[in-house]
Amino acid sequence: MKESRQTFLNLFLLLLLLKTSSSSPPPRGKDPRPPSLPFGLYKGHTCVGCVLVVSVIEQLAQWHNSTVKAAVERLCNYIPEKLQGFCYVLAELYGPHIAELIDREMNADVVCHSLRLCKQDPGQLLCHLYSPPKVGLSVAIRKAKRIMKTSKDLKSFLGFSSVCAFPLLANLCEKIKYVLRNKLPFEDFDGDKFSTFPTLRGYHWRGRDCNDKNTTVYPGRRPDNWDAKSDSNCNGIWGVDPKDGIPYEEKFCKGADSKGVVLLGDSAGAHFHIPPEWMTVTQMSAKSFFNLPMAFSDELDWPQFSEITGFLNSTIGGWTDSLYLRLRKRNRCNHRDLQNISQNGGSSGNILSLIKSLARNQLLDNPAIVIYATIGNDVCNGERDTLAHMTTPKEMLSNVVQALRYLDSHLPNGSHVILTGLVDGRFLWDNLHDRYHPLGQLNKDVTYSQLYTFLDCLQVSPCSGWLTPNETLRNLTSERAAQLSNVLKEIARSEKFANFDIFYMDFPLRQTAEEWRKMGGEPWQLIEPVDGFHPNQNSKNGRGGQGADDMHLLFLRLHPLHYKLDFLSK
Repeated sequence: MKESRQTFLNLFLLLLLLKTSSSSPPPRGKDPRPPSLPFGLYKGHTCVGCVLVVSVIEQLAQWHNSTVKAAVERLCNYIPEKLQGFCYVLAELYGPHIAELIDREMNADVVCHSLRLCKQDPGQLLCHLYSPPKVGLSVAIRKAKRIMKTSKDLKSFLGFSSVCAFPLLANLCEKIKYVLRNKLPFEDFDGDKFSTFPTLRGYHWRGRDCNDKNTTVYPGRRPDNWDAKSDSNCNGIWGVDPKDGIPYEEKFCKGADSKGVVLLGDSAGAHFHIPPEWMTVTQMSAKSFFNLPMAFSDELDWPQFSEITGFLNSTIGGWTDSLYLRLRKRNRCNHRDLQNISQNGGSSGNILSLIKSLARNQLLDNPAIVIYATIGNDVCNGERDTLAHMTTPKEMLSNVVQALRYLDSHLPNGSHVILTGLVDGRFLWDNLHDRYHPLGQLNKDVTYSQLYTFLDCLQVSPCSGWLTPNETLRNLTSERAAQLSNVLKEIARSEKFANFDIFYMDFPLRQTAEEWRKMGGEPWQLIEPVDGFHPNQNSKNGRGGQGADDMHLLFLRLHPLHYKLDFLSK
């Protein structure tokens, strides 16, 4: 999760690079080498991506009883047309060598090490997802590399040291970096932090602008002259009732105590999700990947379906219900007044910069209900010495108080702030470690324990402290999480602010699991199946396909905010 910003940027720009450089000539000189990815794709993520893709290709060939070449073509045909050029270029670069090695019964780990997309650091173990070959992983890799050296048609991928060195892409690079750095919409013509474009931090993340050419028109503001002439706050209520001459906004919304919903959070709040059908060949089809471009341009997050700010009908399982929709149902004047200011890897430390993308004017806007929810990243990291890199209680106190002071200087009077405690992540290992990951279901050869070990070896684990067979380390991580939650409790008890009151609530994971079991579900279904880390709002428990709907309702029913709706909003 910590590297998601750079990973997304690299993936987005890689699509552009490959589309513009597929005719790059091979290099001159000695024997050609396997192509290497340019501009610093973090090597751990490069390795993970390679192993996942090669595994899918191998399994597609197995499931459809086809050649590896046909499997590569099938996968490229599944990809949306606008991205197929990217797939075909990679197929041309790597396909023949992947096919040759798979035909020689070499697994994805061996293939990716031989292509140098997985690398072994000096003094470190060879990272692998699958059980090593009988001859040993090192021996198999050496054999595969010898095969690569004798391959006559092996091409090399010439790229600039940075994709942003391309003159035609330099300006676009700066714009995308700005979006990822500031978490502001890519398309925002009037600069009011709201957009008419869905992705790239557009209206999937915050209420849709209804006039992107007027900086005084945006969701969440108090109506201009009761919106008698135009819709200044984008809630769809404007004009004058001809019967009595009273503006509709005044008639329906005066005294309604309108409030927006703002989430300051992490990947859980942004609803990080990788569809299982992307790597489950028995379910894979062109339909599986129809939302791939949107998913990448939203950083693999789906805030439009999330339990706090979701507002669109879900296309990834179940249906959407959220705290925003419940507040909107109670008060239609709240329409479009939402902001999901979350990021993958969000923690109390980096929220101090993330919070600056908040769009709220103390004088012109309605109050807001702000949920502060970084439920894991203050104790989660991929470092080998994970305990040393966790947030300390002293740091937590400083970070959160700084964020609250910033909110106090920007939120209108009458707002509310709710601090959410950290989750107890031991739940993850306890319920998943011996189950098969979607990638391992066909051949029963990849468990979540293997996945966690692989990611930890590459130092890209979303949480080395919880996703580990080391029970002592899991317990110490939960102990630190509880300490940080206690800091939040104390802040809510003792700190006072001028423009909002402050509350604390626990994250109800275990309570949710108990209720889910009573409803006929299994605790492991509450966890995202692909990453094995995030809360899952889309599970099916086999009861007529209603599991996802039941789960979403359960999360909402047990969410402590549900009990505060009467208090927080009319």
